[in-house]
Amino acid sequence: MIDVDGLARRLAGGRLASWSSTLRERLDGAFDTARHGDMAGWLDGIRALPDIVPSGATLDASTVSAGRSSDCGDDQRRQLETALRRLVPWRKGPFRIAGVTIDTEWRSDLKWDRLAGAIEPLDGRLVLDVGCGSGYHCWRMLGAGADTVVGLDPMLLYVLQFVAVRRYLGDLGAWVLPLRLEDLPADSRAFGTVFSMGVLYHRRSPLDHLRALRGALAPGGQLVLETLVVDGGPNTVLLPAGRYARMGNVWFLPSVAALTGWLARLGFAGIEVVDVTATTVAEQRTTSWMPRESLAEALDPRDAGRTVEGYPAPVRAIVIATAS
Repeated sequence: MIDVDGLARRLAGGRLASWSSTLRERLDGAFDTARHGDMAGWLDGIRALPDIVPSGATLDASTVSAGRSSDCGDDQRRQLETALRRLVPWRKGPFRIAGVTIDTEWRSDLKWDRLAGAIEPLDGRLVLDVGCGSGYHCWRMLGAGADTVVGLDPMLLYVLQFVAVRRYLGDLGAWVLPLRLEDLPADSRAFGTVFSMGVLYHRRSPLDHLRALRGALAPGGQLVLETLVVDGGPNTVLLPAGRYARMGNVWFLPSVAALTGWLARLGFAGIEVVDVTATTVAEQRTTSWMPRESLAEALDPRDAGRTVEGYPAPVRAIVIATAS
């Protein structure tokens, strides 16, 4: 299902050659239907995808697209949409395949727009995207010139969403693997750019996560870090007592000053705050492709500046830094 042999060929001769040569073995059984109650339905969706040959791909626009409406008839398009909807909820996007628009929960293009002009050029680079979800940003990285993009996400549904999109976009140099950052060799120093977006606050040990990101970067490589932050000074860190914005796996929300201090303490250089933006319901919302509660339900209906738990509403910062 995942062409790991193609990835191994691209990584041959590099620092990840021995690791990539064992990927097929590592992923064996990852999509076993017995491991997840919804897996059988997801795999039915993958198998039901129609054979459509798209007339081109677009990776450098807000909507990552494969082909046009004219690439298939109405019956095939209905079959395509039905199959793709078997993989709901779609959280990161948007995508358009042969005229079918996947209107995801997140307008992930808005995040990309906030960072694209500030990061180092990706031309020819080996890039890592940690916690990449369906792989939307992986495709945008290729559209920005990256040679090879490795996405990691342990959520099998998101990996299958990537598999579905890749079927139509083709082998352009992106892979999403059902793995965690910890599954990479420690201190590989292999990647020219490493992205970690929307991951840090889910880590019980954020400093260990940042240290692992640094270990994945080649000397002089760039980290692109996006995470939830709060107002405050260099010693301000919010540790929610329970849920935050209805999420149960949120641990540490630092101030921007605390976050940059962490990076400096771990040996990063060239630390720069690229953007600080409050998340709005225009960027994260319920759609027919993600028909569950979203940001609107996580905010206090009487005060949009607070979460339903009484914490500051989500604000996200993008910080770039260089590995020495």
